[in-house]
Amino acid sequence: MVFEQRLVEIRRHLHQYPELSHEEVETTAYIKSILQKAGIRIADAFPLQTGLIAEVGGLHGGPIIALRADIDALPIQEETGLPYASKIAGRMHACGHDFHTAAILGAAFLLKEKEQELAGTVRLVFQPAEEKATGAAAVLKSGAMEGVQAIYGMHNKPDLPVGTIGIKPGPLMAACDGFRIELAGKGSHAAVPEASVDPVVAAAFLTTAFQSIVSRNVSSLDSAVISVTKLNSGTAWNVIPETAVLEGTIRCFDAKVRDRVLGRFEQVVQGVSAAYGTKASLQWFDGPPPVHNDERLAEEARKAAERQGLRVVTPQPSPAGEDFAFYQQHIPGFFAFVGTGGAHEWHHPAFDVNEKALPVSAAFFAELASAELKRLAG
Repeated sequence: MVFEQRLVEIRRHLHQYPELSHEEVETTAYIKSILQKAGIRIADAFPLQTGLIAEVGGLHGGPIIALRADIDALPIQEETGLPYASKIAGRMHACGHDFHTAAILGAAFLLKEKEQELAGTVRLVFQPAEEKATGAAAVLKSGAMEGVQAIYGMHNKPDLPVGTIGIKPGPLMAACDGFRIELAGKGSHAAVPEASVDPVVAAAFLTTAFQSIVSRNVSSLDSAVISVTKLNSGTAWNVIPETAVLEGTIRCFDAKVRDRVLGRFEQVVQGVSAAYGTKASLQWFDGPPPVHNDERLAEEARKAAERQGLRVVTPQPSPAGEDFAFYQQHIPGFFAFVGTGGAHEWHHPAFDVNEKALPVSAAFFAELASAELKRLAG
């Protein structure tokens, strides 16, 4: 109970003082102080502007694996009404990164208790800026993944009950790309459309034409989503404007499907624009690739969960993006969904987690890390 209370205390402190991507200065200092009090060494060889790397084990050499937690919050006004609600207006841990951080700190505490027995090093990655999908790149640039043979991460899952672990080999979360298209036409009086090159008509047709990419260029055995989420044009009801701007997102679970969809998307943009006489400029906001779990690591995770007495389920893949995928481009990785039994989905202003899942998650990742080091050490 003391262990659980400590993790709850950490999580609630983080929840009250959320910081946005690349602004996690106080969050980093708080995590560092907790690690130092627990006698866990900070790995200063891997400097980050925000976030930090720490290590447990390695007293006898051996392999290196990593546990990763994300630490940033979102620009959302909290509406939970909780006594430990965010004290910073317009900022909230609405995706549960406070939970992830507290749980991995808990795993670090448990691993520290048996440090002499560890067959290698557990590198603890407290990563900034997951919400902007740029934090993993900063960690990779720091050199923190050098020598790491496997990496593990997680996301809380409100639709799974506490005590449940979602384990799935292969694709789990989607590639996430954003786009901005500007269509340049020629303005005119709305009563004289023949004198214009109307970007509004071109934008409307593009919005519809994009859906044919999914229905006619993606196999029915695969999946993709193209959503236009913003369309701006014009300033007056009786004026055909000069330009129209569309923004949106594309999600795919397979790298080859992603390449096909993005290539076809560009063709459709240029083709439709040309057909309507407008000039198109396309800007991409590259997001993370798909989260694709290593099959062997997923199987070892299943065994670890069963040893902990947890219920293992095969979760539905999520179309949300997650920059943990960048690590998986370099080393074998496994990403779990941890049941937190919440009433609201990620990014909702009333989002919350069941804190009973904190010690469950900590114990699972400590067991997983210890067992993987032993396996790698042979």
